[in-house]
Amino acid sequence: MSLNSDHIRTTHTGSLPRTPELLAANAAREADGFTDEFRGLLEASVVDIVQRQQKLGIDIPNDGEYGHEMSHDVDYGAWWNYSFSRLGGLQQGDKDRWAEAEVHRSSPGNIVLTSFPDRRDWTRFREAYSDPNGGVLTGRKPVSQPKVVAPLTYTGHDQVRSDVTNLQGALTRAGVEEGFLAAVSPGSCARIGNEYYRTEEELVWASAEAMREEYLAIVEAGLTVQLDDPSLAESWDQINPEPSLQDYLAFLKVRVEATNWALRGIPQEKIRLHVCWGSWHGPHTTDIPFKDIVDTVLQVNAGAYSFEAGNVRHEHEWRVWEDTVLPEGKSIIPGVVSHATNVVEHPELVADRIERFAKLVGRDHVIASTDCGLGGRVHPQIAVAKLESLAAGAALATRRLWKTATVLV
Repeated sequence: MSLNSDHIRTTHTGSLPRTPELLAANAAREADGFTDEFRGLLEASVVDIVQRQQKLGIDIPNDGEYGHEMSHDVDYGAWWNYSFSRLGGLQQGDKDRWAEAEVHRSSPGNIVLTSFPDRRDWTRFREAYSDPNGGVLTGRKPVSQPKVVAPLTYTGHDQVRSDVTNLQGALTRAGVEEGFLAAVSPGSCARIGNEYYRTEEELVWASAEAMREEYLAIVEAGLTVQLDDPSLAESWDQINPEPSLQDYLAFLKVRVEATNWALRGIPQEKIRLHVCWGSWHGPHTTDIPFKDIVDTVLQVNAGAYSFEAGNVRHEHEWRVWEDTVLPEGKSIIPGVVSHATNVVEHPELVADRIERFAKLVGRDHVIASTDCGLGGRVHPQIAVAKLESLAAGAALATRRLWKTATVLV
């Protein structure tokens, strides 16, 4: 990622709302496969979403993750689920990911991730999560999770080639020079059942070797790759009982080292890392503080770091950068509008958030973004309004920051 030169640039974290036509086609793809009709619709949809981002004022757009296959005709989950169709060695499981499951207990120095329903936040607010009348998980369809039964291999060459071609063509038509494609990180990729590798660490390293092929395909095409890695922050809540910070950082070290191995030889300026605490609309009261993991996050060999900074559970953590030194030549991509609320942030608030970071790390090193994906988390009409506010707030912050610099000169 290059640095800002004359304005605060804008981007987002990847997922954007799909059209009803694309949702229906994605559902049909489970039965019909990748037909020529679907390819045509997908290409046209990517052209449309890139042009809409450009008109809304997004400097660094993507394909909305439209090329990422979904497990159901719902507009969420593609960020992770898509990888299942691009990996060999998997077998479809028969258990619902959201169902009640046995709690796995960790011990000092031996961290074991629990299943999704056994997160500490979900346990504390079990009634709120499970209430059939408007609970947090109300309306979710059963989702089966695959398991590893043979060596992991990357089989998604045709799919990533399609992603690259569609985005490149859309960027050219929109007259936009820089774009990114999201890809699941090794640590997040490895959060599936394992019946083949001896240890979870072996699975993480195997995931790194397999997913590297996707990262290379994106970067070699001239695009930026964004590694989606909620496992760095979100896994904290999946460990019962709560681990020591020392044990958790040791757990993260494996994932960071495997990620850097997967990124070996790729220029840092072509890599951005997205970290979040999970995009579901829950209380998130047991999230690990950003200050506890920020140094570990910065060990990933990326040129820019995306993180939540707009929602009410993490907005206060802008102060982390008062004591954290951003490595030279790198950027931060803080979320300044959030997926976690239907309320549309005022541009003045967006500008204030941007300026906080700019004053701490420098205006050239701040790219304004969303907390997490908007697709499936807010209504499409609200998503558009949030991106409009993001662009308007960045423009306001630009006027203030560059005017201030001119006066000081």
